[in-house]
Formats: sequence, structure tokens, C-alpha cells
Amino acid sequence: MRPPYLLLDIDGVLIPFPNADGSTPATHARHDVVPAGRSADNPVTVWLNPDYGRLLMDVIRTGLVTPVWCTSWRQDATTLIGPLLGLPTLPYVDLPRPQITTSHPNGYLWKRDHVDAWLGDAPTVWIDDDFTGLDHAWAAERTVKGAPTLLVQPDPHHGLQPEHLTELMTWVSQLPAARTV
Repeated sequence: MRPPYLLLDIDGVLIPFPNADGSTPATHARHDVVPAGRSADNPVTVWLNPDYGRLLMDVIRTGLVTPVWCTSWRQDATTLIGPLLGLPTLPYVDLPRPQITTSHPNGYLWKRDHVDAWLGDAPTVWIDDDFTGLDHAWAAERTVKGAPTLLVQPDPHHGLQPEHLTELMTWVSQLPAARTV
């Protein structure tokens, strides 16, 4: 079995959503970035924890996962967000730009159908803050069918936490292929 993909979302995972009072975690530093298609005089402000890069690199260096961006940031994830965290250039799932008013137009995360087609039967750990019960049922069904799937869901106001990475490393280390590495 090949190493599972590690699908990484950005908003709500690496960039936490502000609290009701507009505050973000004190651990995060402000950056202004200019996504593709925006003018330099209209940057987007993002808040990133500088420790995320080190924590993710500790996971990536094990060789037990294959990291891939899975975010509406698409290629901007690898050109804008990754470098701010000291991450290498990572591939990304080329998600469409759907005309939707909710992230759950069918009761589950809008990315899921695209991710399912992209993954095929590959094992995966997917970190995203926006899963529903239907997404968790999908992951359980994939696992039963022989495509081990773990969904890790950080609180969108706190983002990725070390315990999320511990959870994924524990899960990955229990896969049959991981025990032979």
C-alpha cells in the first residue's frame, strides 16, 4: 500500500477564522498576500502560526504521508501560504470554483465529490474544518471498502493543533504499509 495522501485545507485549519470579537489566536502572525487574480493594492490579510511549518515538516519528513493541498486557495496555497510556513512546493487538488452559497450544498462538504474522484481508492488523511456527518460516513464507507480514510476536523477558530498531527501519525503508523517502513 502506498503512503496515504495528507490532504490539507487552509481556511479554518492553517488560517483560523476570527472569533466574534474579531480576534485571532495570539500565536498567529499577520501576513498580507495577493492571490492570483487580485491586484497588489487589494491584498488579503491572513494569520498564520509560524510553528505550523515545523510541525507539518516533522510529519512530512517521516515519509508516511504524501502531502497535497486541498483548498479553495488552489495553486496559491503552494505559491503564497506554503512559503510563509517554510513548506516545500506541494501539489494541489485542482478544485473547481463552484457557484454555491453554502459549503454543504448537498449536505456534505462541496469538495468531497472532487476529492473522491481525485483519490480513487488511495488511502488518505484529510484535514479540514468543515466536515459534516455525511462526510464522516463517506470516510467510514471508504475505509470498509479498503481505502483507509481518516478525517481530522480542527475547530475553525483555533485551527490546526499538535494533537491533530499526533492523531494522524498514530493512525498512519497503524496502517499495514507503515509497519513495514
